[in-house]
This record gives sequence, structure tokens and C-alpha cells, in this order.
Amino acid sequence: MADKTDVSGIKVMVIDDSNTIRRSAEIFLAQAGYQVLLAEDGFDALAKIADHHPDLIFVDIMMPRLDGYQTCALIKKNPKFAVTPVIMLSSKDGLFDRARGRMVGSDEYLTKPFTKDSLLKAVSEYILLREQR
Repeated sequence: MADKTDVSGIKVMVIDDSNTIRRSAEIFLAQAGYQVLLAEDGFDALAKIADHHPDLIFVDIMMPRLDGYQTCALIKKNPKFAVTPVIMLSSKDGLFDRARGRMVGSDEYLTKPFTKDSLLKAVSEYILLREQR
């Protein structure tokens, strides 16, 4: 019998200015049993992060007002959330974008459009890492 981790208490936040991306991610994650938090930009996200303490955060790079790099940097500068994994989402798959994401503290980089499998794989890898600590 396969070892199945209970994910029901795990909160995953998706920050993206695209309603389509947010809804797709919400459906994929909710079907897998995760609690899903949605934010449409960095400012919206920062307030929700403080209130809900997500276990994992996906953040789009290209957003108005506060982009993904700025949002990630602000999350990682807060001692309460410095260890919270942040995965950058982008339609650009360049080395520069990945390096810039690492420089602001992102843990991973997922290219859009993502599939259900790639999204869930990214979540499960970070949840396993957290449980091993």
C-alpha cells in the first residue's frame, strides 16, 4: 500500500494577476486536498500571508504594482516567513529569470502554462522537504 501523506491541513497560496491561472491552480490544488489561498497581486498577498500563514507560496513574476521578485523578497525578509518555500511562476524560462528569482530568495521556478502534474509535483516535493526537517 502506498504511503499517502495527509495534505488537508496544508495551505498553498497562489499569487497571480491572471484569473485563469489562479482558478486553474485552485482547482488542481483543491482536488488534491490542499487548502488554497488566492491573491491577485503582491499587496493583496502580503496581507493574506500575514493572516493565514501559508505553507507554500506560488508567485507570478509579471504582476502590476508589486511584481513577483519584489513580493518574494518582502516575504523572505520577514523572519516569520523566511523559511516558507516560494515558487516563482513565469511564462519566461530564461536563465536570467531563474537566477533573479534565486537572488530574491525563491526556492523553485515553474514555467507557465503549468500542468496539473507539474504543479502538484512541485507542492509535494516541498511538503516532503518540510516534513523531513
